[in-house]
Amino acid sequence: MREFFIQEQVLLRILKKKLNPALYEYAVRELEKFYDKCYREFDIRAVHTDREGQPKLIKYNKFGEEVSEIWVNEGYKKTVADTYNTGIVGYVHKEIPELGQKGNYLYSYAQGYLLSQVEPGFYCPVTLTMAVAYLIDHYADDELKARFLPHVLSTGEVELYEGATFLTERQGGSDVGANEVRAIRESDHFRIYGEKYFASNAGQCGVAAVLARIDGNGPGTKGLSLFLVPWRKENGSLNHIQVRRLKDKLGVRAVPSAEIEFDGAKAYLVGDEKKGFYYMMEALNLSRVCNAIASLGIMKRALKESVEYADWRSAFGNPIIQYPMVQETLATLQARYEVELSALFEAIELFDYVMQNPEMATEEQIALNRLYIALLKARTADEAIAFTHTAIETHGGNGYIEDFVTPRLLRDAQVLTVWEGTANILGLEVLRLIKKYRVDNIFLKQIGGKLEKLSFENGRLAIIQERLTKLKRMLVVLATADEPVLTYHAKRLASEMTNLLLTVHAIERVENDRDEVIAKIFIDHIYVDHGLDQEMLPHKHFFEIVREVKEILYKVNNH
Repeated sequence: MREFFIQEQVLLRILKKKLNPALYEYAVRELEKFYDKCYREFDIRAVHTDREGQPKLIKYNKFGEEVSEIWVNEGYKKTVADTYNTGIVGYVHKEIPELGQKGNYLYSYAQGYLLSQVEPGFYCPVTLTMAVAYLIDHYADDELKARFLPHVLSTGEVELYEGATFLTERQGGSDVGANEVRAIRESDHFRIYGEKYFASNAGQCGVAAVLARIDGNGPGTKGLSLFLVPWRKENGSLNHIQVRRLKDKLGVRAVPSAEIEFDGAKAYLVGDEKKGFYYMMEALNLSRVCNAIASLGIMKRALKESVEYADWRSAFGNPIIQYPMVQETLATLQARYEVELSALFEAIELFDYVMQNPEMATEEQIALNRLYIALLKARTADEAIAFTHTAIETHGGNGYIEDFVTPRLLRDAQVLTVWEGTANILGLEVLRLIKKYRVDNIFLKQIGGKLEKLSFENGRLAIIQERLTKLKRMLVVLATADEPVLTYHAKRLASEMTNLLLTVHAIERVENDRDEVIAKIFIDHIYVDHGLDQEMLPHKHFFEIVREVKEILYKVNNH
């Protein structure tokens, strides 16, 4: 067995269940090649990009002319080409030539998960390109589709146009309704004026999806329209766009994030001018899934590095991986990673259906899709930070040294709690879904129905049932609460729902004795305060949970 098949057993098990046989066979073959490229090439380039090769703004050329060029290093450019040529964006929307069928979001997100283990910063531009591809494919007219979509979906056959989504303005931030960027009608197109304050993938994108307010349209989000804005004119010059400065970020340094100004940029209206915000929110759901995928990628890398270091590092006469306290840490991380990866891909299956079949999706499916995305985005982002923190601690002082990957992982993880909505914003999303769809009732019915059918160890099953009862009581109280009380408790409500979603899923995925131990460890992590833990499951079952992978890898590498 090769390393990919050993390290990614959880992912492969998921994909085998959810992809048709032809796509699964193709995916496994391509994912193995991509995994090797990620760890053998992308990872090395990512170190250079993070340290010495960060994007740079070239404001003026040698003649003193404004050019607003953004330089990226050659290794990064190679990673860009290699990644898009796999079809990570394109094959969601077009046929895979070898198969004569389209891919789907499940396969694309599997690719993104592998990429995020080594270069989560670059997964941001990929995410933005996926969002622009979705917006064009679903809402643009035929003329715009013909002009832009082949380039956004390019797998090497035509020039690639990376995408970008420009929402954030200085005065607005998460309050998108306060946006002030203007759009002025001019014949068959528009001209855009104003600034965007956090424009990621600036200078690298071929076309951006931009929210702007057409002169005369009303305030708030209902007055916003969606536009496609090419970065350059047909002659190669800038499309009346200036880059004011690049953001000096803590992490994800691969992606250039900038403050930009539109000074009459030529733009093309997408769809109904009154639905711009709605369109962008659809794309935002896609990006939130990407955020969760990036989080899981970082979690996996942090776990992998922790296990390998603990196996190498000796202290007090033994490799530290032999000590029960280290085993508890690593086994618990493994359980959290497995359950959350599996739960996320379970949600992605629903997401894929809703996104690909919007006219057929029921109101209940739409509501649950948005709920699961909000819950899992928030939880996995927190987990990415927790995993990288633990990886640093496992490495001791070395974990703080830039020779190791752990500092970069921690820096890159920090943004995931901010991008695409903080925990506060996602808590408000849960409240909106309750108000609009009564998603709380749908959720309770789903979780309650699953619990009735599950067979598991009685003590832990009873704990989950008790927490479900607690959630019901919480919802009864909040049903009559005023707005300040609702918003104050929004995050607590979301957290309780997430815990139930994940613990029930941990039991649902049980197929063997190992899965059962994983589920018990996960439930204990979420709910149980052991005091003196008499079972010591992470220690007693360490070999079958974590160590087994190390033993297999050792045999393979020394064969």
